[in-house]
Amino acid sequence: MTVNSSPQIWIYDTTLRDGTQREGLSVSIEDKLRIARRLDQLGIPFIEGGWPGANPKDVQFFWQLQEEPLQQAEVVAFCSTRRPHKIAASEPMLQAILAAGTHWVTIFGKSWDLHVTEGLKTTLAENLAMIRDTIEYLRAQGRRIIYDAEHWFDGYKHNPSYALQTLETAIAAGAEWVVLCDTNGGTLPHEITQIVTDVIKATSSEIQIGIHTHNDSDTAVANALAAVMAGATMVQGTMNGYGERCGNANLCSLIPNLQLKLGYECIEENQLLQLTETSRFVSEVVNLAPDEHAPFIGRSAFAHKGGIHVSAVERNPLTYEHIQPAQVGNRRRIVISEQSGVSNVLAKARCFGIQLDKQNPTTQRILERLKELESEGYQFEAAEASFELLMRQALGNRQQFFEIKGFQVHCDLVQEEETTSSLATVKVAVNGKDILEAAEGNGPVAALDAALRKALVNFYPQIAAFELTDYKVRILNGHTGTSAKTRVMVESGNSHQRWTTVGVSPNILVASYQAVVEGLEYGLLLHSQAEQAEAMMRASS
Repeated sequence: MTVNSSPQIWIYDTTLRDGTQREGLSVSIEDKLRIARRLDQLGIPFIEGGWPGANPKDVQFFWQLQEEPLQQAEVVAFCSTRRPHKIAASEPMLQAILAAGTHWVTIFGKSWDLHVTEGLKTTLAENLAMIRDTIEYLRAQGRRIIYDAEHWFDGYKHNPSYALQTLETAIAAGAEWVVLCDTNGGTLPHEITQIVTDVIKATSSEIQIGIHTHNDSDTAVANALAAVMAGATMVQGTMNGYGERCGNANLCSLIPNLQLKLGYECIEENQLLQLTETSRFVSEVVNLAPDEHAPFIGRSAFAHKGGIHVSAVERNPLTYEHIQPAQVGNRRRIVISEQSGVSNVLAKARCFGIQLDKQNPTTQRILERLKELESEGYQFEAAEASFELLMRQALGNRQQFFEIKGFQVHCDLVQEEETTSSLATVKVAVNGKDILEAAEGNGPVAALDAALRKALVNFYPQIAAFELTDYKVRILNGHTGTSAKTRVMVESGNSHQRWTTVGVSPNILVASYQAVVEGLEYGLLLHSQAEQAEAMMRASS
């Protein structure tokens, strides 16, 4: 049996508390439970669930987890120290903490004398008493304590002696961790290193130091890494860096940096493979678009666009990739655009399962057609389904599922109700048979999409499972006013796949028609390929 000698870094996730303080982010109890269970699956050791007693939602969240506990993670309740000149045992908010039933409690207290005198309007001595009384009371009730030293770095810079006193008080009262918080996010990495080093020298060798950083100076991840390298053994952060103002330290960057670059043990290797999927799951649940350019887990994190880059990566990924994408559950993407070279085309062909080589004259024709269409306003890097259809067209193997003979769209405006209704009529040929269908929608594109589906679904029942999941319009040359050329991007999907198609025209309806039609065609292509693969598997067995 192999013994893992890598030093342990304890990851503390505060997405469900600090992360939800992000402007525009709101979650239900069900959302919080789903995220907590996914973080548990990822192997996060500490998950801060919220402040029970501060709102009914958090109370119910902790009650739910008492009924159905997580598999391995410790759920942590969060609260402040008692109020000035009160007794911890009589504080209602601490009773709510106990009722949450967690083994661990995180208590935050004031480190900065400015906050004590100006914010709490009390004395420095009373603040120490608040820290001591709160922790001692919770310890007497059998709770284990993490002490978050709020505004630690600002407090230490302003009055180091008093700031250290607050830590010593928390340690003497029974805190097992003291977490140094850069609450305002204004500290830089070199300051973090020096101050963490000072704290470790000044405090008991048995106490464990944590770090909690905010991203107001865009250094939250760098600050957390600096703290760990100076001796901190707990890192607090959030998924995708969610948090108040500019956010918190992003665990999706911290975990791989700590584990893959610095050799610390955070989560199991097989759990690290789930990082990208977990990041996207959380962004989906909180209804925020994922950051496509986020390090490690973004869709573009390992995307290669320039022809020279693609050629080099194809020979040796180390030339332009700092880790293997699969280590964090991501994948390499070769992007197609007007900057592409032959290497991009060949790489995309392999992704699509298309046999193509450099000597084939069609390869150059595809590249030339790509550049020509991109100059007209098409964008294939975000519409790979349209590029695959273009490629198959050039190779002469684009399957024709149907042919559009024509369409009309009629719109009515009901001025009194300020609403519109649209009627689309389409003429489609399938297997040599013409079909004429009409359908209504709340807009011209919806009506056109509905009419197309109505015309085709009897021939291709799988179309009923296709969904138009996103629709984007961009005006390409706005200086020409209403005559401007329009680019339409349509994202379609079924129960397990998504694909994007593009259309460009001075007429927004024609551009939309192009993108919608190709979206349906590509969905049928995927279905056909899946049926062929299944038939081959049956034949081989």
